[in-house]
Amino acid sequence: MDPHTEAPLRGLRQLPSPGRDQCAGAAGDGHAAGGARRAEEAGPRSGAPARAALLVLADGRFPAGGHAHSGGAEAAVRAGRLGDARDLADFCRGRLHTTGLTAAGLAAAAALGLDPVALDVAADARTPSPALRASARRLGRQLMRAARATWPSPELDALAGARPKGAHQPVVLGVTARAAGLGAEDAAYCAAYEAVGGPATAAVRLLSLDPYQATAVLARLAPDMDRVAGRAVAAARWAAERGPDALPAASAPLLDITAEQHAAWPVRLFAS
Repeated sequence: MDPHTEAPLRGLRQLPSPGRDQCAGAAGDGHAAGGARRAEEAGPRSGAPARAALLVLADGRFPAGGHAHSGGAEAAVRAGRLGDARDLADFCRGRLHTTGLTAAGLAAAAALGLDPVALDVAADARTPSPALRASARRLGRQLMRAARATWPSPELDALAGARPKGAHQPVVLGVTARAAGLGAEDAAYCAAYEAVGGPATAAVRLLSLDPYQATAVLARLAPDMDRVAGRAVAAARWAAERGPDALPAASAPLLDITAEQHAAWPVRLFAS
């Protein structure tokens, strides 16, 4: 059995399927249509997942602070490694398959219900740069504030209490997805998109890049995002059996090095 494709999932609380309980027993008695209709009308108020919540969570206008971070793009621009749309595509693809995969795995695992404090420790171990650890916790704290206001949840409250200075952003993202009624795949996709969406938006500001070109870069990365999200979810399910050490630990050493350099700049446009 390939641990990253066919791992079983046991012992985790499952989110209820939309309308399952409301429609139980209705088939065959002439009331199935009415039961299904009532379940649809009940919507998320009945505890059913609301897939559209993913649109809110992944929206760049969601007040989670991501607009202030370039994902390493600002340092890459100054170093001359990022100067046009082709460079942006290469930069984003590399980031997606390294730190993006790691973040997506952590987010998916948190959405599955793994211990978020243990996942936060795992995130620390996968982030060797002190500057990036500080940024991840700052972003996690900002996301936590927005998430608790939007989708109040005891699990969010518990994580906020355990990590008052902020947990790593991907972990908070996964717990937020869970609170919003979303699943591991949704959380993984959101993390994967954030890994490339941030640098693409920053490049428009840093290079006066045509926003249409930046958006086209993201669109062409869609198959890569599919693959990263799939690998992240499979790894998260395996981690449910084997623990957080089974999660991806891909890294990008150059991003770690330039993050430390960027943090020391006296003047910069982005926080990271």
